[in-house]
Amino acid sequence: MSSEATARPTYLDYQATTPTDARVVEAMLPFLKEKFGNPHSVHHFYGREAEEAVETARAQVAALIGAEPREIVFTSGATESNNLAIKGAARFAKERKDHVVTLTSEHKCVLECVRRLESEGFRTTILPVESDGLVDLGRLEAALDEKTVLVSIMAANNEIGVLQPVAEIGRLCRERGVLFHSDAAQAVGKVPLDVNAMTIDLLSISGHKFYGPMGIGALYVRRRPRVRLIPEMDGGGQERGFRSGTVPAPLAVGLGEACRFAREEREGEARRLTEYRESFFQRVSGALEGVVLNGHRGSRLPGNLNLSFRGVDAERLIDALPQLAVSTGSACTSAEVEPSYVLSALGMEAARSRSALRIGFGRQTTPEEVSRAAELIVAAVRRLREEGPRAAE
Repeated sequence: MSSEATARPTYLDYQATTPTDARVVEAMLPFLKEKFGNPHSVHHFYGREAEEAVETARAQVAALIGAEPREIVFTSGATESNNLAIKGAARFAKERKDHVVTLTSEHKCVLECVRRLESEGFRTTILPVESDGLVDLGRLEAALDEKTVLVSIMAANNEIGVLQPVAEIGRLCRERGVLFHSDAAQAVGKVPLDVNAMTIDLLSISGHKFYGPMGIGALYVRRRPRVRLIPEMDGGGQERGFRSGTVPAPLAVGLGEACRFAREEREGEARRLTEYRESFFQRVSGALEGVVLNGHRGSRLPGNLNLSFRGVDAERLIDALPQLAVSTGSACTSAEVEPSYVLSALGMEAARSRSALRIGFGRQTTPEEVSRAAELIVAAVRRLREEGPRAAE
């Protein structure tokens, strides 16, 4: 067992998922064993015990983003939250407003939601982004009209780590009477977020992106001014009627604890990960020519790098690095052979896109792993460049 453990590669794919924090697992365990009650069976002790834990978790989630506990709706994750927010808000307002705006670099589930609404008769605008991945606020403002119901723009991109100016977007939307939804799956717990200061009306959260368990997430739904949604699922009317179904108490507890630790530790962790990011980039770019950073240099997640290595196919590079767990981009689209649509949205040529590697540092990353990863990648890139392209390529 020990030899297998030592053979496991260094994990550097923290945008795909994060390991559940051991403290989170410990908090969940009683609710998988003796505290097994249904949180909606409040007529006896076991149900009330679970309900109390779920409501504590709801308050913990709310505290992390500056919301009220009753504005938090538990879901299975960010994909469900995005679907509920985008489709729910648009469908509720369809008789009055029929226009939705988003970006070409959004997560696949957001783009698919918008396409579904388009098939239902909504007008949609999918705006391009600048070469650094940021939205042009002037172009966004020009896209809004009196029939725009919703703007959906993610807080942090899952591939290139770029942080959008959500506070400015929120102010613009509020001035124009438009709802603002943000997919914050990658940003929650990593950068400061305050739904009131940033004028966000709907915000999506995913537990496994910041050391909580998989299978649980949340949607923030503003109460003042009130945001109305048509629910995606019919059932018992749990979660204020927005999301019917039994709330999984163990997972909710895990999400709440992940939020608590993120709130307590985020600043120090962000500083450390930024140091790792900068150190790694300097080591690699200093040792190799033709290394290009994709996305804005400064406005990005503390632990994210997306790098193109000139003349090296990223899939080959990953194959040459069995000691590292890295990726070419989104975990939701990694089975596709075609160039990343996010990098294409930046106006990047296919060759540079195919040479892009996403590297993510996280809570368990050590300085030694950062140094070793840089050494391994530099050596692998040099070797592949010496070998040249494969005949099949």
